[in-house]
Formats: sequence, structure tokens, C-alpha cells
Amino acid sequence: MTNSTSFAGIQNLSAALADLVAGVAPSIVAIRSDCSRSSGFVWRPGLIVTADEALTEENKFIVTLPGGNTVTAQPVGRDPTTDIALLRIEADVRPLSLAGSTVTTGALVVAVGAEDDTSSAAFGVVSRASGPWRSLRGGEIDARIELDLRLRQCAEGSLVLNAGGNAIGMAVFGPRRRVLVIPATTIERVASKLAAHGRIPRGYLGLGLQPVVIEGGEGPGAMVMSVDPQGPGALAGLHQGDILLAWNGDPIRHVQALLRALGPDSVGQTVTLRLRRAGDTQQVPITIVERPAA
Repeated sequence: MTNSTSFAGIQNLSAALADLVAGVAPSIVAIRSDCSRSSGFVWRPGLIVTADEALTEENKFIVTLPGGNTVTAQPVGRDPTTDIALLRIEADVRPLSLAGSTVTTGALVVAVGAEDDTSSAAFGVVSRASGPWRSLRGGEIDARIELDLRLRQCAEGSLVLNAGGNAIGMAVFGPRRRVLVIPATTIERVASKLAAHGRIPRGYLGLGLQPVVIEGGEGPGAMVMSVDPQGPGALAGLHQGDILLAWNGDPIRHVQALLRALGPDSVGQTVTLRLRRAGDTQQVPITIVERPAA
């Protein structure tokens, strides 16, 4: 009797997971180019969200729709800092609703992707759930969610569902192939900007910087190696050879940390740089502008 009851519970769980996959499969697509394979999902009519790092730098991709038909896709916009890319297709595929659900450690999840014209699925648990964080490229991610599951290479960009069937985000590969989730709230925020503007604005100082060790125990800093003559640094009067010491009063300990501070919200802000020039210390205000198109 006990064994029969246990098997029935497992069968019920199995059937429930299969139903979750089947429920979203009509909105999951496979994406390929000559050198890449990934998954994605229809976020808005004609618009697909996928993992940016899974895509090559090509401008045309082939999307396999549920049912096996293929269409070409054109990039609308890409944001490497949050690993979100938006593609456009000319096809009538049902979009999905994302849910900003609370995610807890230990919760069951399933990642649903696609390989050619077949759905793929990976079952696991949330191994870590914590607050907002900033990616190594400076992207603002609304929650740190790590998964304990095995994700196929072509499944990067999969939709992640919780046990209630809510779409909580997109599965991507982090450092050391750890599976992370880009949360639904981050996707909604970034994809909306990509759809409207084709890009995510980034801050720009117009300075080439290099870390430097400062004598006298004042700590590390950043030396100005080059100045864009049309950039905000030149407008603020910065010179090659200046050593930046602090940003709005906070010591500049790493050049990378300074660059990460130049996120979308920094554009238009005026900050105060404390710098050393020819042995003298100065306070210089500088207004951050949007990074020019490459």
C-alpha cells in the first residue's frame, strides 16, 4: 500500500511537470545561426527574448517555430550587461506572460527550451535566491537566482517555470557553467527599452583609464591614459596623466567598478571626481553622457 501510494505521488508529479512543459511549448522557439544554437520564447507578438551571449554577432538568425516551420529573425536590440537579446520575426506565435513571483531557495523549477522542432526540459531546484546584484559587465539584475540543474548548450535562453506554472525568468550560463536565472522583472524592464530604442543607454566619461598604485599609502586609483576631445572628460578639463582618486567621495579601488557605475541610470548625472594633478588634489565635477554608438 505504501509503495503504491509513493508511486502514485511520483506519477502525479511527473504528469504535472509534463503539463507545465506542454502548456508553454507553443511559445518556445529554437534559434540558430551558422555558429550558434539557443532557445528563446515569444515575449510580445513578433518579438523573441533569448540569451545575448548565446548569439553570434550575425544580423540574421533562423528560428524554428513550434510545429517545425522556420522563419528568419532580425535583432531588435541586445544588452550584454544583462544577457538579454530581442529578436523580431514575422510569424503569429502566442506570446507568454512573465510573472514577478517571489523565488525561494529549494523551490522546484523546470527550464523549457527547444531543439530544432522538439521541446526540451530540465528539472531542478533553486539552489540560491537573494537580492539584486550587478553583473561583471555592469548590468542591474533584480534578483540573484541560481539553479541546480543540467542545462543543454542549446537550451540557454530557456523559459524557467516554478511549480505553479509561473514564468519566473530566463535560464543562462554564468561563471563556471553555473545556471542562473535572469528574472522576469529584469526581462520586462530591459526588453521594453530594447523594443522602444534598440539599445540600453550606457554612461560615458570619454576617458581611457588604467589602474595605478599611488605612493604615500593613499590607496589605488585610475590614471587617465587618453581623453576623447569631444567627451565629457575633456569638457570637464581632465588631462592625460591625471590620477582619479574618488567618485562622489568613494575611493576608486578598481577601474572595473568605476565602469560598472556607468549604468543606464547614470546618464545625465553629474558626479564629483577627486583627482591628483602634478602633486595637487582637485575636485572636478563631470556630467555623464550616453555612450556614442560604436
